[in-house]
Amino acid sequence: VQLQASGGGLVQAGGSLRLSCAASGRNLSGYVMAWFRQAPGKEREFVAAGRWRNGITDYADSVKGRGTISRDGAKNTSYLQINSLKPEDTAVYYCAASSNNLSGRRAAGYPYWGQGTQVTVSS
Repeated sequence: VQLQASGGGLVQAGGSLRLSCAASGRNLSGYVMAWFRQAPGKEREFVAAGRWRNGITDYADSVKGRGTISRDGAKNTSYLQINSLKPEDTAVYYCAASSNNLSGRRAAGYPYWGQGTQVTVSS
């Protein structure tokens, strides 16, 4: 499984971004797809996950109400949209995937990772 994250960039506070995670090598329709982020000097943290086998989504408190994780099965692609961006959302965003439907918020639960895409929010 290969994951390719894209869609990052420089955005003003209050703006929106939609990140994409294109998967290849396997159909990920039954996988858990997740997004994590890592700011300079900080640990990688959970942002959102979608358990598409049963349609359950999960969001970190930091993006709850502002973030939406979705997928396009035909494109084998997962998306993360974040609205009302804040400077504290600045980080490298990584997509991840796991075939274990119990994979939760821990990065160690995901064996497949994309390369990361930089999101910078200016105040």
